[in-house]
Amino acid sequence: MKKIVILTLLVSVGFSFLCLAQKQKPRVLIFSKTVRYYHESIPSGIAAIIKLGQQNGFDVDTTKNSAFFAEITLKKYAAIIWLSTTGDVLNPAEQAHFERYIQSGGGYVGIHSASASEKEWDWFGKLTGAVFVNHPPDPVPGTINVTDRKDPSTKHLPQKWQWKDEWYNFNKRSSDVHVLFTADETTYKGGTEGAYHPLAWKHEFDGGRSFYTALGHLTEGYNDPLFQKHILEGIKYAIGKNPKLDYSKAKTPAP
Repeated sequence: MKKIVILTLLVSVGFSFLCLAQKQKPRVLIFSKTVRYYHESIPSGIAAIIKLGQQNGFDVDTTKNSAFFAEITLKKYAAIIWLSTTGDVLNPAEQAHFERYIQSGGGYVGIHSASASEKEWDWFGKLTGAVFVNHPPDPVPGTINVTDRKDPSTKHLPQKWQWKDEWYNFNKRSSDVHVLFTADETTYKGGTEGAYHPLAWKHEFDGGRSFYTALGHLTEGYNDPLFQKHILEGIKYAIGKNPKLDYSKAKTPAP
């Protein structure tokens, strides 16, 4: 009888820990609203990230609806992924809610044309780390120089990575970012930044965590294991330790 009681207690405790782990499983939101150019690669990006979540222990929701940018909704997520968004996708109240989310400890991942979104919103440009200016007319092959060979998002990459994409040029670059890789402008036409042309980086910003990669224009890119791993580790960085958001730290007034 005593053994049965102990076994029952152990099963009960184990079930409790399982429930706790399930409650603490990170959840991310893919936001893919477009006001200007629509990237045909967005569905492939969504499918790839959902699969990465299934394989790596985080849940994924998706939306094009900017009404999700409210405290009651955002606080459910460890990170918000802006997947090839374009144009002014949030209204002023939604912008305020997103600022408060980051200030409370949330995470952000910007992929490709996320940097072409909300170009007049200074805070968002600083969160992303740069603002898109232009790109050469068509996606072309080029070389990426991996400058950080130890970061989880790049250590699996060759030091000189051959890649085909739209090669973004930027302005309003933030100086506090940790650069992960750069474009070699000598390997394609249309680069405007010279010898040092960052394409991916990460940084802590305004209480939260931000990861950005300029890659991701082409559908086939999201089937590439090297790019998938790059995105996965960026998402993990943005999730961090999956902290409970602390809205007492938010500085932007609630709308």
